[in-house]
Amino acid sequence: MVKMSVVYEGQLHCTLTHEPSGSIIHTDAPKDNQGRGEAFSPTDLVAAALGSCMLTVMGIVAGRHNIDLKGSTVEVSKEMVAMPVRRIGSIHVVIRMAPGIPQEKRSMLEATAHSCPVHKSLHPDVQMPIQFIYP
Repeated sequence: MVKMSVVYEGQLHCTLTHEPSGSIIHTDAPKDNQGRGEAFSPTDLVAAALGSCMLTVMGIVAGRHNIDLKGSTVEVSKEMVAMPVRRIGSIHVVIRMAPGIPQEKRSMLEATAHSCPVHKSLHPDVQMPIQFIYP
């Protein structure tokens, strides 16, 4: 179990602390929901976590197959919906793969991205189109 703590600082700002490492993240409500948009919103962190998780698990599998993913990037774009409740409606994911990934290993890495724990933890109503781009 990993412990994290959150302190409400006022004016819709929070400070999040990852207890094992002491790493700190600040959040703010987005401008379209009464905030100032001065930091990641909680739902921004969900979208960023999806991209980070995909690259991380792909890196684990790539390492087992002596594939270097260094330089691969993920861009995520999050869209909110208001009905029936305010929630994440979609997270669009574009993964730009590092050069030199063998053609025969690509489907394995793509399947790995689709099975990352964050992807599997999100509600099925959240649309997650994922595009892989190879040089």
